[in-house]
Amino acid sequence: MVTIKDSVHDHIGVEGIAAELLDTPAVQRLRRLRQLGTVGLVYPSANHTRFEHSLGVYHLARKALSHVGVEGARATRVEAAAILHDIGHTPFSHNVEPVVARRTGRMHDDVGDLLTEGEIARVLATHDVDPAAVAGLIAGEGEFGQLVSGELDVDRMDYLVRDAHHTGVPYGTIDTGRLVRELRFVGGELVLAEGNVQTAESLLVARSLMNPVVYNHHVARISKAMLRRGTERLLEAGALTAGELRRTDDADLLVSLRSNERTASIARRLDTRTLYKRAIWAELRDVPDDIVDADHGTVREYEREIAARASVDPEAVVLDVPPRPRMQESTSRVVVNGEVRPLGSQSTLVAALRRVNDEQWRLGVYAPEPKADRVGRAAEAVLGLDLDALVVDVRKGVNATLDEF
Repeated sequence: MVTIKDSVHDHIGVEGIAAELLDTPAVQRLRRLRQLGTVGLVYPSANHTRFEHSLGVYHLARKALSHVGVEGARATRVEAAAILHDIGHTPFSHNVEPVVARRTGRMHDDVGDLLTEGEIARVLATHDVDPAAVAGLIAGEGEFGQLVSGELDVDRMDYLVRDAHHTGVPYGTIDTGRLVRELRFVGGELVLAEGNVQTAESLLVARSLMNPVVYNHHVARISKAMLRRGTERLLEAGALTAGELRRTDDADLLVSLRSNERTASIARRLDTRTLYKRAIWAELRDVPDDIVDADHGTVREYEREIAARASVDPEAVVLDVPPRPRMQESTSRVVVNGEVRPLGSQSTLVAALRRVNDEQWRLGVYAPEPKADRVGRAAEAVLGLDLDALVVDVRKGVNATLDEF
């Protein structure tokens, strides 16, 4: 057994198939992928990596398996999936994932091709573990896939407490010990045992509080949008392929961005934190449905129209339309009076938090600071927005908390 000191779970013992997978190149690459991408531009201590997160997921998975009485070959497959669940991530984690997915058709949890080659394939074969079975677990398939990727998965339990710890934002702090201890399988479904409605609610509350101040902080959103735009230009320029990008790391991507004529300016802005500013920061209720649901090509067309109306370079306008709000945790199941019930039917908090998520949603239009006023006025006209108060400059903007950061 290898014992590793962890900043969140203290000491983690790694053994068996997980210990062998730990030193494969694909897993070691996770040391070079930041867990929170560009959030480090908001919270300087948010430098934790996908590698340490994967260790945490493995640690919680082992505890969960012990509590639900799963051992042997089934446990080995889940442990392998826990260690390997993030090897499909692109540089800067979710930040550039959509750029790669549009070209490869693969999201980060689609890792079947990565498990059948190199050292990972050798380790799995040594332990007589089917790569397809592990890939299915990582994708959340089957009964035990719920432990790795589902409404009550150990992935979510680890990243909430880990992100809270490393950002210094306490809202993600949850009782992972109780959550893991109260997991049960009932009729093939992963549920929380009797008396744990509030335990399930804690996941919802933590995620809802972390969203606006960490995951969707406006600086993180702007820098993420700029990084995506630079990555798109890099691929369009033929500097590398989407397949190659999928296997690089954060440093590789930054070097490529700095080295290419089309992307060097964005790289400099990211390096020096000279970010675009918010020209518009609009609530869900103020944005037409066809814009909220627009595909990537339509969004790029809107950007060109806004740039033309504002008489600026098209590359100076970024339209950032996040997906509609969703609360995956609200569909988790709990045992109440001996029956398995969806959390939404038992918790009055669920409806309230859904409203909160809707109210936190923002459409953003970003541009270099000298052009932000002009771009904001053009975007309001092009997008058909009727806003009484546009956030044209963060120094004057609404939601002043952390605006200078």
